[in-house]
Amino acid sequence: MDERLEQAELDALWRFDDPYVSAERLAIAAAQPDRSELVRAELETQRARALGLQGRFAEADALLESLEPAIGTLAVRILLERGRLRNTEGEQEAAIPLLEEALQAARREGETYLAVDAAHMLAIADRPRAEQWTDEAFADLDGTDDPRTLRWAVSLHNNRGWARFDARDLTGALAAFEDALAAAERFGTADQGFVARWSLARCLRELGRSEAALVIQRSLAAERPDDPDVVAELHALTEATPTIEP
Repeated sequence: MDERLEQAELDALWRFDDPYVSAERLAIAAAQPDRSELVRAELETQRARALGLQGRFAEADALLESLEPAIGTLAVRILLERGRLRNTEGEQEAAIPLLEEALQAARREGETYLAVDAAHMLAIADRPRAEQWTDEAFADLDGTDDPRTLRWAVSLHNNRGWARFDARDLTGALAAFEDALAAAERFGTADQGFVARWSLARCLRELGRSEAALVIQRSLAAERPDDPDVVAELHALTEATPTIEP
């Protein structure tokens, strides 16, 4: 009998582009009779996350409440998903203390993966301190050699790149996007590598390095010719009308 929820199983169950399918898969997995109560409850925290992505916040909150009282890893997951729900709702002031509590609880439990997740969410919810929270996430990563946990480096560098991009620190953004690509090549998925290359090219275009950006976007188009973001960038780089906002 499983004693804890493995990240590899969650990776297989989640479809982040389709929270409806994700919620259904997670519900089926949680209903399997050979599950321990702890694993079943952990799966339910993820179903609550999927409900939140559908905008069904009251249902998600009720589901998380039904899992309490909780201790250990389950308590960390409940705090983290409550914070994520509030952020998705646009209630950042409510999200931040929940995520801070989740971060501290994850560290106490030795749950590095969840600690990095919490710090990464804090960087999104608490924009004025985004750099600080990202630094904390990287500090947590320094203590692990688990390849799946180290995959977080891709998202952390990418998020830092876009934060700097939005602040018009384009040189800093470029460095972060380069780091994201390097991390994707070491630890990431094919999708993460694709996004990292696209982000790097987008920043190069903003810096006026259109030829270098065009080379990357054309290589991406060869892989996924119908990708709307790539199509839009190719239009922008060839001075045609963009199909989406840059």
